[in-house]
Amino acid sequence: MGATGLPEPPEHGTSALPAGTYDGVCVFVTGGGTGLGRAIASEFARLGADIVIASRKPEHLEQGEATIGELGARVRTVACDIREPEQIAAAFDAATEAFRLPGVLINNAAANFPVPAEDMSPNAWRTVVDITLNGTFFCAREFARRHLAAGTPGSIVNVGASYAWTGGPGFAHSAAAKAGVKNLTETLAVEWAPYGIQVNGLVPGLFPHDDMTADIRGNLDRTNDKDACQPALRVGRLRELGWAATFLASPYARFIAGHTLVVDGANWQRRALTNAPVVTVREQMGKGPFGS
Repeated sequence: MGATGLPEPPEHGTSALPAGTYDGVCVFVTGGGTGLGRAIASEFARLGADIVIASRKPEHLEQGEATIGELGARVRTVACDIREPEQIAAAFDAATEAFRLPGVLINNAAANFPVPAEDMSPNAWRTVVDITLNGTFFCAREFARRHLAAGTPGSIVNVGASYAWTGGPGFAHSAAAKAGVKNLTETLAVEWAPYGIQVNGLVPGLFPHDDMTADIRGNLDRTNDKDACQPALRVGRLRELGWAATFLASPYARFIAGHTLVVDGANWQRRALTNAPVVTVREQMGKGPFGS
């Protein structure tokens, strides 16, 4: 038989969990105003959650608020730079005042852009690591400290990347930071499980959306048929990532902790019988020879 790829998922708007699974639960999503974060927040909203969206950019907060509001869920937005622990604490205060102590934290916010390692400035390195790794830890710590003090359970889902395992040529800063996030997920899961706090990771594959970064959009534009480059013979649908997130944080996944779930149709594990010719990162980015 010919290759047909993985089947399409159920229709948009359906849910993978029973209706009302998150009734009475506040879900705090960093970077939840756009892209993958907004898609994840939407699936929690469909299941009854109250949503708090944290972002540095007012326009992103407005977009997220509009999307969640259209779903009929309660939503609160908070301006927050996750590099600053004081701002994170204030954001959690606002979430608790608006609804209640968040029972789920989705650490989705991150920074990323392609650059050859030899061209990378110290500021570029620090910025990506500070947002992606430090920000994830600061948010997780704030969430856990509040639950530890209250004696209540909670669930954290850290959004990662598959190059945490493989390395990411052209993305040394982000790959190193995401490797840190994966390790952090495993470490915190052990530390906090005795107190009822789950910590898991979620790694998305290629999920096209309107808010993709320029490098991802350029990659798609340079390929006539991106689906043929995926083992699944298709890219991901946003709802599939949202379903995975809602499951990991749900009562049905309580014995899953310290695990990172990759949702990419096996793309990161693909291997070829023969190796393709090596093209340097500089060439792939259209850059000339390095000059000091």
